[in-house]
Amino acid sequence: MTSVSPPRPRLDPDARGGLRLTLSAVGGLLVAVPFALVLLLVVDHWGPLQRLDHSVASDLNGFAYQHATYVRAMRALCDIVSPADFELVAVVVGVVLFVRRQPRLATWLLVTVYGGGLLSALVKLAVDRKRPLVEHPVAHALSASFPSGHALGVLVGTGALLLVGLPFVRRGLRVLLIGLGVLLVLAVGYSRLGLGVHYLSDVLGGYLLGAGWLALTTAAFTAWRRDRGHPDRPVTDGLEPATPERQEPQR
Repeated sequence: MTSVSPPRPRLDPDARGGLRLTLSAVGGLLVAVPFALVLLLVVDHWGPLQRLDHSVASDLNGFAYQHATYVRAMRALCDIVSPADFELVAVVVGVVLFVRRQPRLATWLLVTVYGGGLLSALVKLAVDRKRPLVEHPVAHALSASFPSGHALGVLVGTGALLLVGLPFVRRGLRVLLIGLGVLLVLAVGYSRLGLGVHYLSDVLGGYLLGAGWLALTTAAFTAWRRDRGHPDRPVTDGLEPATPERQEPQR
């Protein structure tokens, strides 16, 4: 009688599709656990969080009202580094990747950036949180407040472009670029607070949701590379080499 080998565990990294499931589960947890906690506290109008949100909004608004140059700088930053700008850059970079015969990487970039924007819009619609009411408004925004679309967009957009672009940069400059990316993400989040158009929890929620979405799509792409026989790469080296790899024959 022919023996039948037992099925390999679904989360076994060596099983076909197992790595994808494992990494996707980890990415999903990055969204589900910390973001769900912040979301629950926002929807439940948790007193300590509300007091912190209103206190930060009031203090920053008082400072912004007295410093016009500060306000202009924050407005300029948010206008230049907006989700729409990242979407436009993603299209341009995606076209370049298609020309370079890296269509899957181009597709990943577009899905990640545009999917993040769609995810933000859907959560905003579901939560429908009102924007902060401050004593001296210095900026206005029309959509719902939670999560911050700018915070999510800059984290996803910067992270995705870094993962695509790092292989084209000398190894010694990669840490510098990553550091500049982190500073940009923090600066945009702070600017949304300083302009009084978001609460602190809005920005934190945008960061958490954006990080989870980026981790999820990156995990899926990394798993696809593993399934196609390509070697694993450290995240700091980007998702794919600067030159397209030859596909390894399937066994």
